[in-house]
Amino acid sequence: MVTSEASRAGHVPAGVVPSEAGGLLDVLSVAAVVLDAEGRITLWSPQAQDLFGWSAEDALGRHAAELLVADEHVDLVLELFAKVMAGGGAWAGVFPVRHKDGSSRLVEFRNMRLQDEHGGVYALGIACDETVLRGVERDLALSVPLVAQSPLGLAVLDTGLRYVLVNPMLERINGLPAEELLGRTPHEALPFLDTDTIEASMRRVLDTGVPLLDQYGTGRTPADPDHEHAWSGSYYRLEDAGGRVIGVALVVVDVTDSHRAAKEAAEARRRLGLIARASVTVGTTLDVERTARELAGLVVADLADLASVDVLDSVLEGGEATAPGPRTGQALFVPLAVATSYGTDAVRAADPVGERTTYPAERLVARCVRTGRPVLVPRVTGADLAHIARDGAAADLLDREGAHSYLAVPLTARGQVLGAVGLLRTRNPLPFDHDDVTLAGELATRAAIAIDNARWYQHATDTALTLQRHLLPHPPPRAAGLQIAYRYQPAVAASGIGGDWFDAIRQPGDKTALVVGDVMGHGVHAAATMGQLRTATRTLADLGLDPARVLRHLDHITAELDGTMATCVYATWDPHRSRCRVALAGHPPPVVVRSGRAPALADLPAGVPLGTGGLGDAGFTSTVLDLLPGDRLVLYTDGLVETRDEALDDRLDLLLSLLADPGLPPEATCDRLLTALRHRDADDDVALVIARVLPHPPTTGAAPH
Repeated sequence: MVTSEASRAGHVPAGVVPSEAGGLLDVLSVAAVVLDAEGRITLWSPQAQDLFGWSAEDALGRHAAELLVADEHVDLVLELFAKVMAGGGAWAGVFPVRHKDGSSRLVEFRNMRLQDEHGGVYALGIACDETVLRGVERDLALSVPLVAQSPLGLAVLDTGLRYVLVNPMLERINGLPAEELLGRTPHEALPFLDTDTIEASMRRVLDTGVPLLDQYGTGRTPADPDHEHAWSGSYYRLEDAGGRVIGVALVVVDVTDSHRAAKEAAEARRRLGLIARASVTVGTTLDVERTARELAGLVVADLADLASVDVLDSVLEGGEATAPGPRTGQALFVPLAVATSYGTDAVRAADPVGERTTYPAERLVARCVRTGRPVLVPRVTGADLAHIARDGAAADLLDREGAHSYLAVPLTARGQVLGAVGLLRTRNPLPFDHDDVTLAGELATRAAIAIDNARWYQHATDTALTLQRHLLPHPPPRAAGLQIAYRYQPAVAASGIGGDWFDAIRQPGDKTALVVGDVMGHGVHAAATMGQLRTATRTLADLGLDPARVLRHLDHITAELDGTMATCVYATWDPHRSRCRVALAGHPPPVVVRSGRAPALADLPAGVPLGTGGLGDAGFTSTVLDLLPGDRLVLYTDGLVETRDEALDDRLDLLLSLLADPGLPPEATCDRLLTALRHRDADDDVALVIARVLPHPPTTGAAPH
């Protein structure tokens, strides 16, 4: 026992921990009373005075039955007292007790016999208010199953953040039994979670008393180590009845389902956003290589760390796509694009862009193209890398850079597999899954259609350009009395290539016919129509007809060509008379550059486009231009001066200013005009002819280039 001296000295034996007021015993206010063998009160605690109303001076020495029991219960009390004192065991129960104020109160009693060292016997009575006790019992009865059966994870930690209570649900959430949690801190028991944040939150609640609600966290526990879970945790401080801080309580709700639903919804929005961006960023031009680069750049932004786009060589040749053969499984590919989401040496493992390479059958990208189906390798091994990379060195490089997941999807358009998109993850820790396969397939399909459109359009454009170049004169004939320079430039945009043409045709009597025309429309049809009109023009020129009559004949011919229309300027040069006769068919007027004068547009009747028909002689008019040695006549199509964003008058003024240098040779003048007037993204052809009058006497020597 603790001596009074030790107490006064402030020493406490080991294992004895002093407690502050406010504990359970204080809540119950247990009263202690000791009776002698005669039933007289010999000891009376302060709590007894609180419970019964009698002070120690009032109670000591009096019979308990006389003081505390109503007359009708005295015999029963004496009988029970005698039984306890005779060694009949303790007695417990609820008994009505008379309070000093005259009222009767129900009191929970525990009575037992005591014996001292001399053999004397006493009765110890321990009592508390029955209502208070029943309240505590009720609270316990409710709280124990409430904690045990709660669908929420519940825990209580002491002020040292050690678990002192864990309910079964929290055991299941953490994947650890209670015995592995009790007495340990979260940092000790749950190292797989962000315990630094958890413990910091608990200390904050202990210090401030302000609860923290709905603290969101994610992680993986031993209960389900292969999947990420999410929890919402709330913390609040625990205090006893006296306000003493005894710990912190934790309520945990597993919100994994709602977390996954929200994550899936966010992922769905991200995927839809990616597809939406693909619709405006992939296939912006009818260019195969650019489309491949746009696709690779898009997927490394949101889907992969490394992307490559490989197309079958036969696709670029403009023919039918030739998939890997059924016997060898290999095929000739052309890598068109490689992109990464960050700076990494892994890019050096990709096949060189633009180099035709035969992929063996075991390459996964070749298998993807051969089968027309995606190839998914969620977790890449060394053996897999050997079938992903082009060679062993590339495989080692990918391994060092952390390549851990691979996906290849075919580029399929109109039932044909054109190539494949290869995707790798190195920095992104998540493996590719089937949702990624679906997304990548959607993006690849959109890109494949753009690539297919581009390759066929390029094929048609090449055909039109080849046809047009074949039909144009090369070089122009020598013209008596003229030095002729010419240029033809197809549209930078492939869609503009079409029916511009020019010609210089020798006529009887040393005359020369100069022609520049423009068939409305583009492509092979326009080029073919141009060829027909050029042939007809050469035939009519050989007849030596007046320019207006030539245009009338061409008008009738054009009207019969399925509604085709064209513009044309037709001029005949007579070197013996230094005279030029010119007629227009809806074409821009030529520029006349005379010695000593500013360049000017020829003032000519505009005429109507070829193909309108039925206008008779009123449609075309010939005008005579007298030219002196050194004068120049500049014929051109509208592609030289018309643009989408500049006024035509401003462009014509610029044309005239560029022609103001009389000493510049025709060839150099052609280059100057094209350099200054042609835009990089010009969407129309240009035909340009500059004829310079040579000094007299006329000669048949010319210097075409």
